[in-house]
Amino acid sequence: MSFWNTIDRPIIALAPMEDVTDTVLRELLLGLADPDALHVVMTEFVSTDGLVHRKARKRVIHRLHITDSERALLKEKNVKIVAQIWGNTPENYQQVIKEIAEQMAFDGIDINMGCPVPKVVRRGCCSGLIGNPSLAKEIIQAAQEASDLPVSVKTRIGLKSIATEEWIGHLLETKPAALTIHGRTQNQMSHGLADWSEIAKAARLRDRMDLDMPILGNGDVRSLEEARNRCADFGLDGAMIGRGIFENPWLFMEKQRERTKEEKLDLLWKHTELFDRVWNGTKNFHILRHYYSIYSKGFPGAAELRARLMQTESIADVEQILSAT
Repeated sequence: MSFWNTIDRPIIALAPMEDVTDTVLRELLLGLADPDALHVVMTEFVSTDGLVHRKARKRVIHRLHITDSERALLKEKNVKIVAQIWGNTPENYQQVIKEIAEQMAFDGIDINMGCPVPKVVRRGCCSGLIGNPSLAKEIIQAAQEASDLPVSVKTRIGLKSIATEEWIGHLLETKPAALTIHGRTQNQMSHGLADWSEIAKAARLRDRMDLDMPILGNGDVRSLEEARNRCADFGLDGAMIGRGIFENPWLFMEKQRERTKEEKLDLLWKHTELFDRVWNGTKNFHILRHYYSIYSKGFPGAAELRARLMQTESIADVEQILSAT
């Protein structure tokens, strides 16, 4: 039985996001999360083509890195970690998954069939596979044959227009371990509201096909309460939360309250110090600017502080600014 079927419902998962859900952010969120508030985390999505290419591999392999301290938190809090990969060549999936299964300690594999970025879609990858269901099914089957790790899929409700039942029907034929559905089409990107009634259609289709894999919804979830309510309202097994963490890094805590200036800046420094220690100059420091706007808001002088933090180039710059705050 897949681990997906052993988690109490509703399943709460952290979505894969490029340049966001690396081992540093995952460790930070795991450290804050209450017991049973977070069940599954995913890596940044990683190109299978890149991983099998000798030179390109060096640029992407870091996305599968797990620190010892993150590993300890995963064990302590009983959270599963899943490697998310993408591409359009079944043979590359098999090669990559065999390596992941044999050499890396992941609990599962997730196939990205949902990223809507046009340049990726034009290559027939990610949500571009919605327009090529036969290849999508071939990829899933190749992934399933490559190892004993459970293979799940994250996707959308259509390409240019909504095609939920037709598209999801194809995926369900392959019996993935779990299916996460973002309630927008590829064409919508992140515009408009996610349509959870369409996600619910996928769950009802699964029921009619007498299958037992969990169906998770994704899109516009900003809190644990909202995640659980949507699962109840739409008859889903779980919810995946992505951009909500940009509004509230404490999202995976049961009791919510307004954070003090001191708490926000303490977390800012912890994040910065951990990023610097883990990556040691090998990743662009500017990535942290995504988060400085989160931590530096909601208190007097926040705008001025935020403007200064957005100019930082190193941990030393940040330390100097915070010490004067």
